[in-house]
Amino acid sequence: MTTGTVPQRSPLRKFLSLVMIEHSVFALPFAYIAALTAMWLQTRTVHWVQLALITVAMVAARTVAMSANRILDREFDALNPRTARRELVTGELSVRSAQLGTVVALAIFLASAALLSWTCLALAPVAVFVLVLYSYGKRFTDFPQVLLALAQFVAPVGAWLAVTGDVPGAAIALGLAVGTWIGGFDLVYSCQDAAVDRDIGSRSFPARFGIAAALRVSTVVHIGTVAAFAWFGAAAGLGWLWWLGLALMAVVLGYEHVIVRSHDLSRVNRSFFTANGVIGIGLFGFALADLVVHGLGA
Repeated sequence: MTTGTVPQRSPLRKFLSLVMIEHSVFALPFAYIAALTAMWLQTRTVHWVQLALITVAMVAARTVAMSANRILDREFDALNPRTARRELVTGELSVRSAQLGTVVALAIFLASAALLSWTCLALAPVAVFVLVLYSYGKRFTDFPQVLLALAQFVAPVGAWLAVTGDVPGAAIALGLAVGTWIGGFDLVYSCQDAAVDRDIGSRSFPARFGIAAALRVSTVVHIGTVAAFAWFGAAAGLGWLWWLGLALMAVVLGYEHVIVRSHDLSRVNRSFFTANGVIGIGLFGFALADLVVHGLGA
């Protein structure tokens, strides 16, 4: 009779799990929408090297933000049953290894920014500051989702800047749309921890104002999200496929809010992982189709 053994994960796999690398799907599609729309407006041609560098930069920047958050919040995480199994809390991954991963991701981000343009490199420290600032938010404000929204604003605006060297109204609109989308949903997601946050001294909107208020505010914020996406589509001159995608996205956003109630948060994860994944990938698909129909070529 043989005894089965559980395979041990490598430090790299543990680090990628720590930063939830698969969740890049939520922000990366909007960086692509920004970059490809800028390319369409500029030359009607995909600049593949730029797009590859933008991909590397965005994933690396998000990795820096997530790993910094996990390192800085590990004591809070240890006190929260929902997060107590994270790798830095259990000791499965050492803090030193996480710090090394952060430094490597930061170096990759800076290198890719330098290859994109000197302007991107010059602004890279500002982006890093904004991305890491969110990790400190719960220590000094009841509105950390505002800082998260600001951090998410960076991705599409930075992608547009990388292509054109400037930031027009369309890029700002897309940044606002993505920021309010993620920030608004984080209001919902953080409702799961409202009671624990009050007990351990971690500040958040639901902990301060209540779950019902957080859900109401998130609904209003997501109405603003749809308006900002509409602003982007109009400013960029996108066609009917974009507007169809936006209409469907609004339906999915509505679904997110219908299935989550202040007295029943059991479906928050379904809203986060499924509905938000559909929004990110789906809206990118409609945007890409619209750009191709209207002349974007390889």
